[in-house]
Amino acid sequence: MSIADHRRSHSDGKRWRLCSFWQSGPPSSSFSSTRNLQVQSQKSHENGVAANGRRASNKVSSVAKSLLPARRRLSLDPANNLYFPYEPGKQVRSAVRIKNNSSSHVAFKFQTTAPKSSYMRPPGGTLAPGESIIATVFKFVEQPEKNEKQQSQRSKDKFKIMSLKVKEGTDYVPELFEEQKDDVVAERILHVIFLNAERPTPALEKLKHQLAEAEAELETRKKPQVETGPKAVEQGLVIDEWKERREKYLAKQQVAAM
Repeated sequence: MSIADHRRSHSDGKRWRLCSFWQSGPPSSSFSSTRNLQVQSQKSHENGVAANGRRASNKVSSVAKSLLPARRRLSLDPANNLYFPYEPGKQVRSAVRIKNNSSSHVAFKFQTTAPKSSYMRPPGGTLAPGESIIATVFKFVEQPEKNEKQQSQRSKDKFKIMSLKVKEGTDYVPELFEEQKDDVVAERILHVIFLNAERPTPALEKLKHQLAEAEAELETRKKPQVETGPKAVEQGLVIDEWKERREKYLAKQQVAAM
């Protein structure tokens, strides 16, 4: 072998050894740091995306819940209207059955846009789960103005039924709805509909039947009852008893304030 060949072989071997060292050796510290920063940045981005996704999901969930109607505690029959026979210059009656569909005791209360010409019996009360009552609504019908037709028409007067979840054994007083107003739910707004008292219709026949039931229930509540278990409806549904309970409640409030 010539001296030139020997030098070339020696040089080639040296280059291969250098190349082998470069390929098999560990990465430099700068390369490792850059790689770690890339991994951390990617993880931070993924965590941020996940957090934003959760926040967006929670926001959508809260918006969806706000759009859903509140679950009603009471069912009403009729559900949307109060029907009165149209008899100008007289006090007429309507009726509505109220049933507690919840698993808790519920207090209810009437409100009206026409307190001077209307009142309710009972004005409020407490119902146990599954219990119901027929409330009677009294209204004075004004004489129509000249050339005004009023029969079988909707009146501007409205009635609202409010509900409040209460503990078993709670005495009903109207002040409960003011003291716990944040928990009060407006169940329904009932519109007043006048019916032709001389023209038989299914709505008029149903009204007569409900009024008869309401009178029977009222008579039953007036009779003395033996204390054998929970009462079907809290006392105080009759106006006089309701006033007596209110006086007792106010007396307790005064004692507590002393």
